[in-house]
Amino acid sequence: MPDDLFSAPSPQRGNVPELSVSELAFSLKRTLEETYGRVRVRGELSRVKIHTSGHMYSDLKDAEACLSVVCWKGTLARLSLRPEEGLEVICTGRITTYPQRSNYQLIVESMELAGEGALLKMLEDRRKRLAAEGLFDAGRKKPLPFLPNVIGVVTSPTGAVIRDILHRLEDRFPRHVLLWPVLVQGPGAAEQIASAVRGFDSLAPGGPVPRPDLVIVARGGGSLEDLMPFNDEAVVRAVAECRIPLISAVGHETDTTLIDYAADIRAPTPTAAAELAVPVRRNLYAQVLDDTERLISGIERFREHRRQRLDSVAIRLGDPRRLLELRTQRMDHAAHRLHAVLNKNVRERESVLLRAVARLPHPQTTLDRRQSGLDRQSDRLKNAYARLLDMRQNILLKRTARLQPPTALLAHKKSRLDLWSERFLPFADAGFFSAKKTRDLAHAVRMLESLSYERIISRGYAVVRDDAGKPLTCAAHIRAGQNLRLEFHDGQVDAIAGNGG
Repeated sequence: MPDDLFSAPSPQRGNVPELSVSELAFSLKRTLEETYGRVRVRGELSRVKIHTSGHMYSDLKDAEACLSVVCWKGTLARLSLRPEEGLEVICTGRITTYPQRSNYQLIVESMELAGEGALLKMLEDRRKRLAAEGLFDAGRKKPLPFLPNVIGVVTSPTGAVIRDILHRLEDRFPRHVLLWPVLVQGPGAAEQIASAVRGFDSLAPGGPVPRPDLVIVARGGGSLEDLMPFNDEAVVRAVAECRIPLISAVGHETDTTLIDYAADIRAPTPTAAAELAVPVRRNLYAQVLDDTERLISGIERFREHRRQRLDSVAIRLGDPRRLLELRTQRMDHAAHRLHAVLNKNVRERESVLLRAVARLPHPQTTLDRRQSGLDRQSDRLKNAYARLLDMRQNILLKRTARLQPPTALLAHKKSRLDLWSERFLPFADAGFFSAKKTRDLAHAVRMLESLSYERIISRGYAVVRDDAGKPLTCAAHIRAGQNLRLEFHDGQVDAIAGNGG
């Protein structure tokens, strides 16, 4: 039995080379890139995602297949359209693989809409969406100024559009024009147009660059793809938000872009925009002259009408001198009657006065009568005063009769003093009036004398009292003419208060 009966069979080696995963993957990558170096693929964009790096990753699909799509940041910025979900496009690029995931993908170099119908559908969807936001509402439209001093124009500086606008403004009414040069088609055109509109709107009145009173966004005719920058959403929003009245003049009369809906007014051509911006100066001159002639003619007719009315009224009035003569005569007659009435009134008043004087008694008679009455009153007062004196004297005599003699009064007082002395002797013997009590009493007497007002008035002061003897300590309590009593250390004096100073 041979030795290798139970040994493993040796592998059968064929002529197929052995490859690693990387070799196979990169071999397939080279094959695809060489075979499909440039292709055009039509499909619908799906899962569109713009990475933070600026690159776009998406899928391009149709009814039966799906292809991964990559658009690098630099290429994406140069595209003439903005990739959106559900947009049918034609992508031009090259096929390659991503070996780490074993899938193939299309590197996009350019992108265009798949036919004009798809482009129009995209624009119509965008128009409806922006209209739903209220960007095209009629209430947002601003009236154009009648004669703007400064006009801002957003267009290409090298095209025929700016020349047509300037030429038309020169023919109609020359105005100061500010040109903001922009690209009107191709990559970056939409961003420049939106920035120009916002730039004009941000100018401050009275600044070094004058703020336009009117803005014109203009471009000549072209294909639908050429006019796409004016359908860009950023441009439409900038036009709708502009606070300056704006005219859109893009393309020919049959061309319609989305900024035509957002602008305050749409002009069919750039030349028509210039015509809408300013009136014709010659027509204004003619209108001013015509209005002047009509005004002068109306003033003349008014003056003539008033003159005729004045003449007719003057005829009916008559001669003013005759009217004045009549009035003068009437005034003379009235003055004569007034003088006679005045004299008559004076005579009547004199007669009344004389009758009243005749009824009055003579003044001496009245004085004699009054003097007689006064004498009678004086006699009655003298008699009454004499009776009052007699009455007072009788009362005084009666009171004097009841008074005790002075010697009796002194004896009575002495007896009472002796009685009280006898009563106080026991207290004196008991030491009631001791030396300490005596000193305390002497001290109290001295304090009483030092605090007594009599001690104060002895130094030149006085105490003011009223009629009732009440001290008056404040000048506000004294009234003018009040009777006062001034108490000095040696007596009292009566006084009358005067007016305060």
